[in-house]
Amino acid sequence: MNFVMDRILLIVVCSALCAGVAVAGTEGSVPGPRTITVALDGSGDFSSLQEAVDSAGKGDTVFITAGVYPQDLTIHSKEKVKIVGAGVDKVVLQGRGQMVGVLHVGKWPYGATDIEISGLTINEHGGHALGVFNGNRIVLRQLHVKGMVFSQQVQDVRIEDSVIGGSETTGLHFSDSHAVLVGNVIHDNDYGVNVTGKSSVRLERNVITRSLFEAVVIGDQSAAVLANNTLVKNGGGATFLGASRIEAMGNIVSFNKVGFLFAPSSQARGGYNLLFNTEADYMRAGSPNRPAPELKAATDIFADPRFVDAEHNDFHLRHDSTLLDVGGFPYLGALPPRRPVFNQ
Repeated sequence: MNFVMDRILLIVVCSALCAGVAVAGTEGSVPGPRTITVALDGSGDFSSLQEAVDSAGKGDTVFITAGVYPQDLTIHSKEKVKIVGAGVDKVVLQGRGQMVGVLHVGKWPYGATDIEISGLTINEHGGHALGVFNGNRIVLRQLHVKGMVFSQQVQDVRIEDSVIGGSETTGLHFSDSHAVLVGNVIHDNDYGVNVTGKSSVRLERNVITRSLFEAVVIGDQSAAVLANNTLVKNGGGATFLGASRIEAMGNIVSFNKVGFLFAPSSQARGGYNLLFNTEADYMRAGSPNRPAPELKAATDIFADPRFVDAEHNDFHLRHDSTLLDVGGFPYLGALPPRRPVFNQ
């Protein structure tokens, strides 16, 4: 009898201990990443963008359903959060008109780290649309920005596959920032890209067109790499001012008034660029500016790039272009070759 009771007691004790271990194991568990849905009609977790982002934790995704949102949004003191819209043609951040700009990433003195934003349209207010401040590792992808993108004291910003245009000042301005721009279309601004302070910026395979003044301005003590861009139909191609340091390779700079304009204090090297501009391909800055054909690189090409349809802003190379396999580049400029499509 005592043996049986001892066995029962042992089983009960073991069960209690095992249950205790299981409970203790769950007490310290960390919930997995969440998807937080924002919907204007109240069908999601939130109808307010700001409340949804404020509730997000590390690893969470805020998904924005289709709609025009008359709301502003500031993302700060957040880490590893994704903001994903249902699509650039489906989600519009309209703003409330209560602050300059509609979307802010980072906020003085608070920053933001490992933030990704994609799949939506951002309208401007007060001349600005999107501001990035005091952040680190910010990715902006597949956006349509109608107005200026302004970045100040940000590290590792990556902007890709986006359309940015319609600013009465500058499409993108970087001040004391580190950024990479890949595969964007930047159009119809006073200036396309302006880089100031001690910034470091790489521009690769971007189309910058219809700027009233220069497509690219690199100034102060900034460093920049321009690789395989198409700078076309602007007031000027690229201007390098101050003590800037530049490498420009594999670009098409055409149908502008001036191709490259260099301040005497800037440092530049380049080659395998195609230049085809109306007033001069190379100029030295001064009063007045003067042509500087001595700056031409031996590998540069001076010819019409023969786009598929430049008149209608199709800046792809033709399939039979001579600008393929040049200087180690599969093709010059931002866009790959393709056959022209003619209306029947």
